[in-house]
Amino acid sequence: MFTKLKDKSLQQVELEMVYINELVPEDHLVRLIDMAIDFEFIRDEVDHLYCKINGRPAADPVRFFKILFLGYLGSSFG
Repeated sequence: MFTKLKDKSLQQVELEMVYINELVPEDHLVRLIDMAIDFEFIRDEVDHLYCKINGRPAADPVRFFKILFLGYLGSSFG
């Protein structure tokens, strides 16, 4: 009756540590942009848009800008 059921013996889960710094070459455009441009000015530009008293924690505006910027560069050069 139960011959179609598979043996569910325990299987070991393998984990691998991956570091993004090891995956991105030293001369990659992303690294060159990161060294050449200081994006911290964005925090000052958008600071007045965030409530400091209540509300949910905000996502990092610098990270969002970098994503948009790289998306623009990717569509321009890709």
